[in-house]
Parts: sequence; C-alpha cells; structure tokens
Amino acid sequence: MNRVLVTSALPYINGVKHLGNLVGSMLPADVYARYLRRRGRDVLFICATDEHGTPAELAAHEAGLDVAEYCRIQHGIQADLARRFQLSFDHFGRTSSAQNADLTRHFAQKLDEQGYLEERSTRQIYSPDDGRFLPDRYVVGTCPRCGYEAARGDQCESCTRVLDPTDLIAPRSAISGSTNLEVRESRHLFLLQSKLVDRLRSWITSHDEWPPLVTSIALKWLNEGLRDRCITRDLKWGVPVDRVGLEGKVFYVWFDAPIGYLGATAEWADREKGRDWRSWWLEAEDVRYVQFMAKDNIPFHTIGFPSTIMGSGEPWKMVDFVKGFSWLNYYGGKFSTSSRRGVFMDHALELLPADYWRYYLIANAPESDDSDFTWEHFQAVVNKDLADTLGNFVNRTLRLAMSRFDGRVPSGGEPGSMEAELVADLEERVRAYERFLEQLSFRKAAGELRAIWTAGNVYVTRAAPWTAFKTDVLRAAATVRTSLNLVRLFAILSEPVIPEASARILGAVGAQSGATWPESLEDAISFLPAGHVLAAAPDMLFRKITDEEIAAWRARFAGSEQPKEPAGGSR
Repeated sequence: MNRVLVTSALPYINGVKHLGNLVGSMLPADVYARYLRRRGRDVLFICATDEHGTPAELAAHEAGLDVAEYCRIQHGIQADLARRFQLSFDHFGRTSSAQNADLTRHFAQKLDEQGYLEERSTRQIYSPDDGRFLPDRYVVGTCPRCGYEAARGDQCESCTRVLDPTDLIAPRSAISGSTNLEVRESRHLFLLQSKLVDRLRSWITSHDEWPPLVTSIALKWLNEGLRDRCITRDLKWGVPVDRVGLEGKVFYVWFDAPIGYLGATAEWADREKGRDWRSWWLEAEDVRYVQFMAKDNIPFHTIGFPSTIMGSGEPWKMVDFVKGFSWLNYYGGKFSTSSRRGVFMDHALELLPADYWRYYLIANAPESDDSDFTWEHFQAVVNKDLADTLGNFVNRTLRLAMSRFDGRVPSGGEPGSMEAELVADLEERVRAYERFLEQLSFRKAAGELRAIWTAGNVYVTRAAPWTAFKTDVLRAAATVRTSLNLVRLFAILSEPVIPEASARILGAVGAQSGATWPESLEDAISFLPAGHVLAAAPDMLFRKITDEEIAAWRARFAGSEQPKEPAGGSR
C-alpha cells in the first residue's frame, strides 16, 4: 500500500514529557514516517495533545489558570519541543478541538443507534469537603491488585490494570487529600464492550504479525473478562454529552482521546484547505495504518478504540499494526516530575542537540523489555557511535578532500577489489537496515546503521589514501571519491534517525538535491562526479561527552527522592 497513516500515542497535556515518553511513541513513529517518505511513500503522520480529563483540571488549578488557557499554553510548549526534536508531524493537533468534539458526539450517536450504549445508574465517589463528585484521577488510593499506593481512579500505572475509583483501597481526594468520601448514585453512559468480545478476539488473533507484547496484553484483557465501560464523567472540562438527563456531564477522556486521531486529521485537512481527511479513515482500503504507543496504552488501542469503531457500524479504518513499547526507566526507577528525577525533553535540549538523544534512544529502544537510561551508557554510545564512527569518518574524509584535492571530488583512478567488497558488504547491510525499519525493529535497524558507518571506516582505513597520496595519486583519488560518496550515502541513510546531522552532511558535500534513497549501492558510491564542488567542511559533527559532564548531569537529575507516582505520559 502506497499510503501509510502513522499515529503516535497522544502526549497528555500536563507537563513536559520525559525521554521515556519520547522513545515510547513519538520518536520511533517519526523515524518510521521519515523512512517511508524517503522511500517515496505517501505518509500522513498525526499526533495531538490529549487535553481532557481530571489531570488537566488539577494541573490548571495548581497553576492558577483557567483549564482552557492552561491547555493552550501547554500545547504550545509541547509543539515547540516536538519541532526542536525534529518530530515531523504533518499535524500536531488538540483533542479539545471542535473537530474532535463533533466526531466524539458522532461516534456516541452511532454506538447508540447500533445498540452499544446503555444508560446506567452508577456508584460514584463524592467528596463533601470538595463539594463535588470525584471521578477517575480525582481519586487516589491503593491498587487492589498489586498494592501500589499511588494508583489513580482510572488505572494503576504500576500493573496497568484499569480501575474504577470505587475499586481503590483507602481512597482519598486528589484535590484536597480528604478521606471523607461518600458513594452516591449518578447516571452515566456505558459502552457495551462485552457484546464485542468475539469480534475483538477474532480481529486481534488475525494479526499474528503483531509484537507478542501487544497481543499478550490485548488477549489478557479479553481472557480476564471484558467489562462494559463507562464513557461519561461528572466533570466540566471535556466534550459535553448531548443527551437528555445527562446534562452537565462530559465524555470520558479515554473515549474521546483515541477519536482525537481522526479529529487531528480533520484539523490538518482544514488547515491545508481542501484536503480530504476522510479518505484516510473511511473505506480506506488502500491505507496501511500503524500506531505507536507504550505498553500501558495498548489496551485502549486494541480493545477500547476498536470497540468504538466496530460498534459504530461504519467502515472506519482499523489499525493494521500496533507497535508497543515497554518502559524506559531512569537508573532502575521511574521518571518523576515532582522529584525532578530523570531527563525531560526541555532539559535534554539544554544539554545537547536533538540528534544525540534521537540516536541513543532509538539504538536502545525498550521494544520487548523495560530498559534503563544511565548517563554512563549514554556517554559510551554517543562517543563511540556518533563521534568516533560516523563523525570521525565524515570529518576526516572532508578534510582530506579539502586539503589534497582543492575542495572538489577528485578525478582519476578506477574502482578495484576493495570497492567491490565494499559494495557487497553495503548491499547486505543496507537491505537489512531497510528490512528492520519496515518491520519496526528499531534496535536492530540502529545496529545495521552503525555497521554501515563502520564499513566506511574499515574501507578508508584499509585504503589509507593519506599514504597512497604520496606514491599513487590515482589510487588515493579513487578512494577519496568513493569516501565522499559514502559520506553522502550515510547522510541519506541516517536521515530518519539523525535528521539535523544528515542535513549538515549533505550541505557539506553540496548534495542537498537528488538525495534519494539508494536503490543501487554501486550507483550510490559513484553518484558525485569528478569535479563536483564541495562546501566548507562542517565543524565537529558530534563532540565527545566528558566524564566531568556525566558526573554533573547525574547529580543534577538524580532527584530529591524516589518518585511516588509516575510522571504524566501519553494516551
């Protein structure tokens, strides 16, 4: 399929996201989208801030702002950080948009018409001290399953179990901390997921290409018994429910947030004037749809959102591939905003440019198991792979061309056995790199990219043009010409992962135009003709990180205490 729809889990509006949030959805989605565009595919890459629900109200209250104004400001901050991290969203929308509100009400109406909505009287937590119902995250307590003491009323982020506030042990108000809570009756809408179990199971098991992490979590939910889900809440901030008897209620954030993918696509179409967003979602049989998310979001994208689509009775696009990630931890513990523990996106960019972080995170993506960020490992990877391998090859090749061949691609000499061996090696490596990116195996893809860079260093070390220049100028010219073409090739292949460095490299060799993906490696290493004028060699492409910096950064981001609850993440 030439058209590919890519969505990243929606980052929640409250606060700057940490490196675990970045590598758990947005960054790998960007690498995949960039790769597909390089291969000539028609890609639509959509994301948005997830703005409804209790955390937004609580955060706005703490900031002393109206919740709508708080969300507007935070969306701007997150959009700017996404841009600075080179995340190439076609649109970064908002779930508070008018488009998403219309679509949320549309789905509710269709579910009702199809018999998948039911109004029920429920037992809700009420706080006399706060003078209001306390749905979802307004209630904090102990998880009845794993004993985690900071579980929220919608989900325990320790064991990922979905909860209702009334499930919690020793519940307390997240607003006031009051334990003076009552259970009162309230009318709400329920999505009858239990009627869709067989359809969901059949659909999930039909995707045997999905990662085991994704399938196991989805089937675990079904095997434990899928309950009907309440999709409305006693809140003011959200999409209002248009139903007699339910005035003053809004739709549950976990109902309207996934619909936000469609809403953001509609925003994109309105911004682009005349683009048909529905062709990506309705009867879109020519579209491959790929979702990226961390493991705590898997149930909502394999059970909740598909229930909404199936139950609507309309031909909306179902996801074709779900790429789930485990968690990136910080020295064995969770990132924490409150205790300033771990590295967040804004602070990361204060320390180093985006490409340092992009490469490290993709090369160490937590694809099957949880993994740890440590400064020592970060330093080792950056210094060895980026500075010593890629950076050293690019800089010494360009310096040699500038000093020995007057800043031009040299003429003379013919490819020999070393070039033939190089092409054979690159052919195998590049095709493996492509295969792993197609399969969304990011760590393996990064490993092949590193091996491609290494192949260039091995070649130029064996050929030793700085020595050959003294005795065989033509041999030296052939080697430098091949090496300059390798520089261009490495920039093209590296662009999905390190786009800023890629652009700098292409600029240095004067090859911004015609930088297409290599279909023939033999052609790729002879693309730049003899006499082609090079630009000035760039400053150091990647610098090494010092032990002193690592010590300072580790102290700075150690935090004041172990986190009591997870930092805000993504939907």
